[in-house]
Order: sequence, then structure tokens, then C-alpha cells
Amino acid sequence: KGKQSLYLLPEIALTTQLIKRLQNYFGDKVLVYHSKYSVNERVEIYKHVKENKDKGKIVIGARSCIFLPFQDLGLIVVDEEHEATFKQFDPAPRYHARDAAVVLANIFEAKIILGSATPSIESYFNAVHSKYTLVELHSRFGNVLMPEVEVVDIKTAHKKKKMTGHFSERMIEEIKSSLKENEQVILFQNRRGFSPILECNTCGHSPQCPNCDVSLTYHSHNNQLRCHYCGYHIAMQHQCMACGSNEITTKGFGTEQVETELKALFPKAKVGRMDQDTTRGKHAYEKIIQAFEDHETDILIGTQMLTKGLDFRNVSLVGIMNADSMLNFPDFRAHERSFQMLTQVAGRAGRTQKRGKVLIQSYNPYHQILQQVTTNDYEKMFTEQLYEREQFKYPPLVRIIKITLKDRDFNKLNEASDWLAGSLRNVLGHNILGPEYPPVARIRRDYLKNIMIKIPHKQPLAQTKNSIKRIEKSFNAISKYKSVRLVYNVDHI
Repeated sequence: KGKQSLYLLPEIALTTQLIKRLQNYFGDKVLVYHSKYSVNERVEIYKHVKENKDKGKIVIGARSCIFLPFQDLGLIVVDEEHEATFKQFDPAPRYHARDAAVVLANIFEAKIILGSATPSIESYFNAVHSKYTLVELHSRFGNVLMPEVEVVDIKTAHKKKKMTGHFSERMIEEIKSSLKENEQVILFQNRRGFSPILECNTCGHSPQCPNCDVSLTYHSHNNQLRCHYCGYHIAMQHQCMACGSNEITTKGFGTEQVETELKALFPKAKVGRMDQDTTRGKHAYEKIIQAFEDHETDILIGTQMLTKGLDFRNVSLVGIMNADSMLNFPDFRAHERSFQMLTQVAGRAGRTQKRGKVLIQSYNPYHQILQQVTTNDYEKMFTEQLYEREQFKYPPLVRIIKITLKDRDFNKLNEASDWLAGSLRNVLGHNILGPEYPPVARIRRDYLKNIMIKIPHKQPLAQTKNSIKRIEKSFNAISKYKSVRLVYNVDHI
């Protein structure tokens, strides 16, 4: 029909594989658009789309593509629609690319496909309630069997002294047999750096960031302690900064430490790493993925960048180093996210004839989410999570707005947040949570406090919005609170 198409992806890393496949089929009709491109390159794409040229009929890229000046849009595909990276955090506008795409499709009367192996609870809820049409694929491409998932109890392994560093005996065994068969391995650890905490064994002190309420993460490649929030860094300390003791140890582990241990365990294997530190350059993603595709790398270690839709033909084993850090996260979506991430990363194994294997290391092997991942039971996870959210009033059964207050004066922030929460309660009743400190209560010298507004579906949205705006106006009129910044996050993810 000669219409334009938009293909949205959660990660720039994914574009490399997909572009090749789409270009093989559609030739030069495919254009790529994302933040790693220069302004000039982006302007050129912008013009092609605006003038509805043949060269830009298919646009593929990350969330910002949604704002390109389409003239005649016929189809939008949102791949891995459940991904949190579709939500813009900073700066405003804090839009969700998936929801914006649904609105955009509605404006152009275009078709929209939301694709995912593990849909977000909101989208699946909409499909179950006939707001969306549900299409299910019950078998993998080429009728390949789903990988075999096994949970390894590292609590018992530690007790029996069957651990080598952060690797269980079972994991080492499976990596050995995969390498022997000349197959590739992916290892997943959702934390970059070498170690998140440096601790003194004498007095227990660990170096903190002076601007944020977090400990500094040790990065071995440049021998630095670095803050992942504001970028503050100092040289690695060989003596305790509080008591001068030399007995300093690292606690916890990130991708760098896994890489170091792997090289010691398998000196002959070629090991690669894919995280924020190794993918800073424009073509860094492509190089790492290409090297893995061409079998120049035997084992690839990575953070969540690895979990999203990449298709490697020769991967027979996927190892998840520690599943507990995701499960124990203080967020109502933690269990849903863990299920999605573990299932997605498991899906990288055995994508051709041979059945793949997935090993999940955990201190709590009988956790309901891990059991649901092993049986690939999305329906059960959905039912349980929906029941919990009904009990505690969370999306998709209510809408939520998170208001974050920021100020450098601790006492003023407390006073201002109490005033705002009190005013909101007077007008909107008891569906207000907070004010409460987030897990990291100070970032870049600003103290933070959150207020959560829950809006039941029967409550009129326009009226609620006007009430909040009126309260904000009164808040801004108080000269004492002038310096306090308010940040709104609607449908906070």
C-alpha cells in the first residue's frame, strides 16, 4: 500500500541483528534512528520520513522514533513490549513508547503489533479483557524444543564447599561440556563492575559516594571506585579510609568479577563482556555481537542487554549467576520483572536443532517465580501477580502517579512533602501513599522523597488532574518551598 512502517526496539544493541535481516529483505527502504547517531545523521532521517520518500518507508530504532514526522503510517511493531527501557525517565516528558505507539496508531488508524514472549501484566490484562486481540504462538520457530531449565541450590553448595568463586560445580561441569562440543555459552549477571561494595574487615567501613546515598562500586579494568548514579570516582583504596587497616575485601560481584574468575577457570576459552562499560562507543555493540556470531568468542558475560531478543545460533547453555538480587528488589513489579528477565535470557539457549540448557543459581531454589520459570508457566505467574495487585491496589487495576520532591535541604524537603501529601489527602481521600524515602534517598546532593497517588478506574481522570494542578499552584505560592522541585511520573514503571 506504500505506507510507512515503524519498528520499535527496547535496546540499541538489538538493532544490529534486526537491521541486517530487514535489509536483506527490504533493501534500502530501511532506516535506523537512535541516540548514538550524530545530529546530522538524524536530521537526514527526519527529512526522509517527513517527505515520505521510498528510502525511509521502514524506520527501526529505539523509543525516540515515536516523535518522527510520519506522513502516512500503516504499521507499528513494538518488539519486546514489556521492557522497562521503553519508559523515558529523565528528562521530561516521561512518556512510555509502547503506550505512545498505541495512541499514534490510533491517530493514523494504523495497525499495531505488540510482541513479547512474556507480555507485561498490563498488556496481557488488556488482551484478556478484549481491549487488544490476543494471538498466541505455541511453538518456537522450526518446532525447536524449549530449553531445559534447572535451578542450582548455591546455599547447599556453599555449605558442602562445592563452589569455586561464584560458580557451582554444576555450572562448571555444563560449561566444560558445552566448550568441548564447540558450542557457545552466555552468562548473565545483572550488575556491572567488579564488586558493588568494598568493606573493611576491621571496622566495617565501606567507601560511600559524597553526592549520593550509595556505596562506590569497584571497577577492576581501571582500578577505580565509581558511583553509578553521578559518575563520581576515586582511585582504588588499599587501606581503610576510616581506620587505616589493610584488611579490605570486596562484597558481592558484578560482570567484571565473573569475567576474571572465568579466565582463571577456563584459560583456553575466549571470553567477552557486554555491559555499559564495554559498549560506550558508537559501534561497540555491533563489534561484540558480531564477534559472538562469528564464534570468535566462546563465552559472553553480560547484564540485561543480553536478555533482549538477540538470536545466536550456536548457544547451548545459558547460566544465570544469581537470581536472588532481582527477586528481592523493593518494587511491586519485582516478581513480574524477574520472571520476564529470566524467561527472556533462557530463550537465548538452543535456538536451533539441539535442545538448550539453562542453569539458574539461587539461594532460594523453591521460590514460586523460579518454579514458574522452570515450567515456563506465564499464566500462573499472571494470575498470582494480578491477585496480589488486586489486594494492594496496583496497576493494571488502578492508575498511579508518582510525585518525587527534590531539594538539598533535608528539613525543608520533609516539611514540604508533608504539606503536599496532606493537601492531596484532603482532596483525593486515602489513595495517597507517602511521603516516603526511596531506596536511594540522595542523588547528586539532592534529597528525594516520593508520594504515590493511586487513581481507581471509576475516578474521573480530568478532575483528578485539575485537583493536583490546583494543589501544585498553592504549593508553588509558598515562598519557603520555592526551591523544592516536583517531578511527576505518570504510570510509573
